[in-house]
Amino acid sequence: MDKRINYRMVIDTETCPLDKDFEGVCSYNMFVYDVGYAIVDKRGNVYLTRSFVNADVYLAEKELMKSAYYAHKIPQYEADMQAGKRNLASMYTIRKVLLQDMHEYNVKEVYAHNMRFDYGALNNTQRYITKSKYRYFFPYGVKICDTLRMARDVLGNMPTYKKFCEENGYLTKTGHARMTAEIIYRFITGENDFKESHTGLEDVMIEKDILAYCFRQHKKMNRLCWS
Repeated sequence: MDKRINYRMVIDTETCPLDKDFEGVCSYNMFVYDVGYAIVDKRGNVYLTRSFVNADVYLAEKELMKSAYYAHKIPQYEADMQAGKRNLASMYTIRKVLLQDMHEYNVKEVYAHNMRFDYGALNNTQRYITKSKYRYFFPYGVKICDTLRMARDVLGNMPTYKKFCEENGYLTKTGHARMTAEIIYRFITGENDFKESHTGLEDVMIEKDILAYCFRQHKKMNRLCWS
């Protein structure tokens, strides 16, 4: 490990709703069943990857899993686990390994695209499983960062991105350029037929490229989730 590198973590989760009749998608109504993350640098180079299926939800909450938005991917998860592509583990083990990896690489910043959702869902799952004995998934003092905020500051002021969204119909009802990870990745790669996987680690691989793209622009941007 090169101690001169400022290592960062990029994380992504997939969730199922606690109350399937609840309208909207809110992190406090979500349980995490898929956790993927990578240790990267600001250029997007990858040094370690992990892909976990949370047994405390995936196995113990099978009825809730049926209402997951991507429940049709359950056969894929089964095949991936049999092939060793994903590891089935308890929430306790997932967090333990993650903290060990953060310590080994001296990670002080954790990123996700729309981190407020992932952060809230991880905390909500942690509190439910531990009966609030452990309330926060990430350790105190770690900077919680959001590639969505970065992209808004960088791409939001970029005429070429607005034009790209206009030409492809990637606008909100109010006429603003959409900032989903899938659309941003299409823009930065030129792969306009790209489809997001909506599985943890695979989505991390596009989000770390968004992170790297934003840093490459050398523009003023806010990366902290709350500031």
